[in-house]
Amino acid sequence: MPSESRVRWISLRDELFALRTELVASEQRSSAWIAEVQPGQRASARNLVHYLALRRGDQRNLQGRLSSEGLSSLGRSESYVMASLDAVLRVLQALIAGTDDHGQQAPAALTRERGQALIAEHAAQLLGPPPAQRRVRIMVTLPTEAASDPALVHELIRRGMDCARINAAHDDVAVWRAMARHVRDAATALGRPCTIAVDLPGPKCRTGALQPGPQVRKLRPVRDRLGAVLAPARAWLTVDEQSTRPHALPVSAEFLSRLDSHSQLTLRDARGRLRHFRVSSLDAGDVEIESDRTSYVQTGSQLRCAAHEVAIGPLPASEQPLLLHVDDTLALTRAGTPGGPARFSTQHGCDPSDSTQIAPAHIPCEPPELVDMVCVGESVWLDDGKIGGVVTSVETERFLVRITAARPAGDKLRAGKGINLPDSNIRLRALTAADLDALAFAAEAADLVSLSFVHDPADVRALQDQLSKVGRPELGVILKIETRRGFERLPELMLTAMRSGCPGVMIARGDLAVECGFERLAELQEEILWLSEAAHVPVVWATQVLETLAKTGRPTRAEVSDAGLAERAECVMLNKGPHIAEAVTVLDDILRRMSAHQEKKTATFRSLQVAERFQQRLELAPPEPQRS
Repeated sequence: MPSESRVRWISLRDELFALRTELVASEQRSSAWIAEVQPGQRASARNLVHYLALRRGDQRNLQGRLSSEGLSSLGRSESYVMASLDAVLRVLQALIAGTDDHGQQAPAALTRERGQALIAEHAAQLLGPPPAQRRVRIMVTLPTEAASDPALVHELIRRGMDCARINAAHDDVAVWRAMARHVRDAATALGRPCTIAVDLPGPKCRTGALQPGPQVRKLRPVRDRLGAVLAPARAWLTVDEQSTRPHALPVSAEFLSRLDSHSQLTLRDARGRLRHFRVSSLDAGDVEIESDRTSYVQTGSQLRCAAHEVAIGPLPASEQPLLLHVDDTLALTRAGTPGGPARFSTQHGCDPSDSTQIAPAHIPCEPPELVDMVCVGESVWLDDGKIGGVVTSVETERFLVRITAARPAGDKLRAGKGINLPDSNIRLRALTAADLDALAFAAEAADLVSLSFVHDPADVRALQDQLSKVGRPELGVILKIETRRGFERLPELMLTAMRSGCPGVMIARGDLAVECGFERLAELQEEILWLSEAAHVPVVWATQVLETLAKTGRPTRAEVSDAGLAERAECVMLNKGPHIAEAVTVLDDILRRMSAHQEKKTATFRSLQVAERFQQRLELAPPEPQRS
């Protein structure tokens, strides 16, 4: 009669054998994918496929039973799945047989040591060697000032920047070249390696232009709570219509020449109110004036000094954002006509609250073909998720959105803000004209490129083809995971990228949170870390890391904790800000401290939908063959 322990061991062994059989079958089904990757990436591709098969089902009960027997629960097996499973099977077989012989490690298995070594090797190939005393690199988004201030770049590298990110969605080629030159010069001077990453703009969906507001400047004094003036309202009179003076008011040179430090001026503002100004200072031909009263100065306002009068020259149009509330309707249009607020019809003398809307607020969407890609009932998020809605109607030239998420007082929607359509089947070209320009620069100056808004293996193949055309097929590639579709197809994206070397993965948490829901971000972040480790692919932890510190000079408690958790990635990205150098120092210190306490993390294996979807797609269609 077998003992209870032996019965449990046999049950566990049989369950693990069945699981192992499924891993082998999954590898066979994925053979076309695995055969297409670079030879040096095939062990990693096989391990990823094994991990996806392991995570297809819920293994938490099995993990608990293994732990109860004092065996490995497989919870840290991401980088060496089959070897971990075989090791537990050998121990179980020895227990059942009543021997101390656990057998020999299969020579073809990917051991834990080799799996971890592959991650380190791939990170070094893609991101450069790790710095002393920490494993995790620091990537910094260079501000525009880095093109004209080589001392800033030198200081960033001195403080710990290991990778300089040039965001090609901003500035131009001349600025990028200056940035890259300063990075190379500073790295040479300091004797520290620093790679250069070019972030491709990608097919970003944004709101288009809005109708300009009136050409008016509001000049307002600073008052205390009792209304006493603490500082007067100030403006500069100048002949230069493009002047960068604060609150510049263009006037004629003749009028300016008549002013001195004792001049008194009057102006009737846009409301018809008479305002008095005095001269407070003169500088390089310009005159600063001040007043203790609020005034609205518009283009054409008449400014008088004694017997002389001048009209205020052209002022820039003020911004006129759309104010949206819950249950409002917003039209996103195909046409390039600037957007504007809703229009209402009212009878003379009627209460405005009884008015009837004759046209909803509207704003163009870019690119315009988004109108053809949405369906009724799909969700829409605007301005990094600040405003949410649902598509209620799709017409030839526009689609209507009912606002379902906004603050009680409403939220303002401006031009150039992001549009996220997580439920829609967005079919945009992987590489835009702007991307091709950025790739030409990357070919001459960069070590790696980041592919934005990637969501389909065809996007990766298009980038690989273009890198070959510009003569840099070996250039490193980071896959930016910032959409729901990109996350759902992450396994295929990595396998496709492995055709030309080892890729990296960036967790772009800003757009990803909007696309998938903020409540799911932590969960998705974990899954991306697991999948990337299984593929031996380095991870860049990005978006809002120490953001308050970089912008204000003081971090929040939450973002310091977030920075500590980032030690589980291979690289952490900081965005630009006035205090970015201080942020690099703080992050360097946090990562050095955390490296002594933590390395990745043990996980429980509930089923992953991404693994199930991968298996389903695998059964439907093999990968496209490698292009020559």
